[in-house]
Amino acid sequence: MVEQEFVELLVVGSIPTLGTTLWDNFFMDLNTSKINNKPTSFLQELDLEHHLHPFTDHKELKSKKPRVIVRGDGVFIYDNDGNRYLDAMSGLWCVNIGYGRKELALVAKKQMEELPYYNTFFQTSHPPVIELSTKIASLAPKDMNTIFFSSSGSEANETNIRLVRHYWASIGKPSKKIIISRRNAYHGSSMGAASLGGMSSMHSQGGLPIPNIEHINQPYWYGEGKNQAPEDFGKQRALELEEKINELGSENVAAFIGEPVQGAGGVIIPPDTYWPEIQRICDEHNILLISDEVICGFGRLGFWFGSESFKIKPDIMTIAKGLSSGYQPIGGSIISNKIAETLEQEGGEFNHGYTYSAHPVAAAVALENIRILDEEKIVEKVQNTTSKYLEEKWLLLNDHPLIGEARIKGMMGALELTPEKSKRSPFPLPEGEAGMITREICIKNGLIMRAVGDKMIISPPLIIEKNEIDELIDLIWKSLEESKNHLEKLGIAFN
Repeated sequence: MVEQEFVELLVVGSIPTLGTTLWDNFFMDLNTSKINNKPTSFLQELDLEHHLHPFTDHKELKSKKPRVIVRGDGVFIYDNDGNRYLDAMSGLWCVNIGYGRKELALVAKKQMEELPYYNTFFQTSHPPVIELSTKIASLAPKDMNTIFFSSSGSEANETNIRLVRHYWASIGKPSKKIIISRRNAYHGSSMGAASLGGMSSMHSQGGLPIPNIEHINQPYWYGEGKNQAPEDFGKQRALELEEKINELGSENVAAFIGEPVQGAGGVIIPPDTYWPEIQRICDEHNILLISDEVICGFGRLGFWFGSESFKIKPDIMTIAKGLSSGYQPIGGSIISNKIAETLEQEGGEFNHGYTYSAHPVAAAVALENIRILDEEKIVEKVQNTTSKYLEEKWLLLNDHPLIGEARIKGMMGALELTPEKSKRSPFPLPEGEAGMITREICIKNGLIMRAVGDKMIISPPLIIEKNEIDELIDLIWKSLEESKNHLEKLGIAFN
């Protein structure tokens, strides 16, 4: 049976009658053992019929059809039709070492052959997690030496909610349950993690936030600073934490959580005055400080952890994404000695955990990923070379008439789209429409950028080279030009 005939049978719903052998032969090349290049339309129809996508308007998806990505190499991904895209988002902020590192595949294969799975419940461990924990502790601040593992950043922040409340209860302060976060923060999409996050669109679905989660305003100077100097605005926003603690009573507040740089919120880089004041407030009011490093960790800001970039001294750090460069699902919470020693001394079971906590394959892959980051000095290269080059080129985008602000920190950047630079004016369109127009133009031009409202953001693989940065900036400029022309046809005037 030829492939086209087989496809026609599949599309009309005859899959169950064809038998396992034909199905397997269709999906596997017996000579190369590689996935075949199926017709894109066929794959799209199967996807639409059987796959519910995250953060997706499925009515819109049905009309537009999903892109089918089949391969990655370095900073590029390729779709099923052979189109190449410069992935300026590292997947979902995570492919720090780039695509196609066979070392990680070989490590995963070896570990699967030796010990594909075992849990770490019931006083049990295994070498991959012991080695990974030791390595992470060697990279973390000297007073942070213990890691609780999960499968994602969302799960890790669920752990943090349980952990900080258990910690305070263990030392006789059970009333300290409230965790304070920020509006427009992102800390995951599970019930607890989404509650920690401050995104109203997420809170409107599923009855969020859960109790004992509070929010203060974000340090978003461009959008909310008005005529204030950034330094004054940063301190003012930090002082909202102290006001909230005083309102709630420090005896009731367990922790404050924040991303060093807010990622999914639009690469919100706080003014320099912000984090020192947050640190002071947490210290003086005896509040634990959680640094959500899911995006900022493992080199994204030119340091192993983003908190180092801002001189934050956290009690807990949330990790995921760059921990394995996305090659395996793994996350965790790095815990201060103060918390870990308290749990050891007080005793009693911490009634929390996941089936896949410290999964041996994920742990082995994460360890190999860290080895590559370390031995190839990728983090140092970001700090000393490529982030500086990217910043130099990125700031030139301020000259484009569509850009109100180009801001960047390490390997995270944002472009504020506006029709009127001097006033930072919004578009006379539904919020986010200009961003989505620009995003679609970027994709057409072979560039993956993310739209957050009317902001365009990037977070490229850390292994990006200078010539690839040049290509990135050229593609962005080209896309901005086309977007401006499109918006002008909609009647938008630029000043």
